[in-house]
Amino acid sequence: MERITRQSYENCTLCPRMCRVDRRQISGFCGCMSILKGARASLHHWEEPCISGNRGSGTVFFTGCTLRCCFCQNFQISQEGIGKELSSSQLARIFLSLQNQGAHNINLVTPTQFLPHILEAICLARPELNIPIVYNSSGYERKEIIDALDGFADIYLPDFKYFDPSLSRRYSHAGDYFSAASEAILPMIQQKGAPVLDPESGLLKSGVMIRHMVLPGAKEDSIKLLRWIKETLPPKSFLISLLSQYTPFYQSGRYPELNRRITSYEYSKVLEEAIRLGLTDGYMQKKSSARKEYTPLFNFEGLDV
Repeated sequence: MERITRQSYENCTLCPRMCRVDRRQISGFCGCMSILKGARASLHHWEEPCISGNRGSGTVFFTGCTLRCCFCQNFQISQEGIGKELSSSQLARIFLSLQNQGAHNINLVTPTQFLPHILEAICLARPELNIPIVYNSSGYERKEIIDALDGFADIYLPDFKYFDPSLSRRYSHAGDYFSAASEAILPMIQQKGAPVLDPESGLLKSGVMIRHMVLPGAKEDSIKLLRWIKETLPPKSFLISLLSQYTPFYQSGRYPELNRRITSYEYSKVLEEAIRLGLTDGYMQKKSSARKEYTPLFNFEGLDV
């Protein structure tokens, strides 16, 4: 099994880009060197109900990303490099601070590029840290890295963005997105098994929830993806969250077809197909969620502990 250590930065293969650059010297495709950077740590109330609960998810937003989505709502941190330098011990204290504030879980947002530091921080925070760890990612992962996360992640929360490589190449600079994400999601499910929800609170304690956001003009791609999920993944082994929150952000103005919100018709057709396929364990989203106000401020809140 591949091990994730500080040496992983020296010939970086943490994501499917397989840059193999020495991130002690230069940044990888993710835009990051080997110094951990974060932009916010706070109780987040805008995840799915089984993640946010009534007190909030202890969400840590990390700088950088292995994708370059032209519509990214977090572009300030994912592509513009905003972030504050942190050590593993500082991150461990942040985890414990969030737990002390009442967080239901520790939610690692876009963590792949900093996994050596993050795994160190989890080890430092244990055994005091006793709430679930959520691995919240773009879905663009290497199977070998997911295998190495066994025992660290309690909940996997991957996006599953595209079926068609031409779309992922155009919008996220990743023609291999589907092949990578489809190979990574299955070991997530194999590790965690069927979702485990607390019978009293309804909070997800363990398992996989797959997120898919419907894009303008791409409902047929969404439908193809749902059919693949139905035909390929074990039944009752995951939750699904269909998102309607797409809002034009960042560079979407350079892509005329994306410079609008999705229509009710587009989302309804995708939802209808999910129901027809029996993919009904999970969540749908109201159109009112397509608002810029749901994007947090990356003002380094919660990082000084």
